[in-house]
Amino acid sequence: MHAAGAGAALVWCPFPDTESARAAAATLLDERLIACANILGAIESHFVWEGARASGSEVAVLFKTTSDGLTPLVDRLGSLHPYDTPAIVGWHCDAAHLASLAWLAATCQHQPQQD
Repeated sequence: MHAAGAGAALVWCPFPDTESARAAAATLLDERLIACANILGAIESHFVWEGARASGSEVAVLFKTTSDGLTPLVDRLGSLHPYDTPAIVGWHCDAAHLASLAWLAATCQHQPQQD
């Protein structure tokens, strides 16, 4: 068991290409908003855009962070993403291995910027 707010969270986000996925991952790692980005590779996406059905190739990424880091990660990812309307979906994990939780807590040390 772990303390409230000290758990794991995941964010799923497709990118237009590997280059933009890697760039976002590097920035988020440097800013310590994530402990890991799994760049899963090419996916085929089907969606509705501007009222019409569409499809295209994208690169899927799964980001790992802490529960406390979920909202800051989603916000920052939105500002880094090349799409005007990126599909950024995050959730708190129901369970995680204690060693994973310790690694996330030690790695994700992002401090909010002061205005």
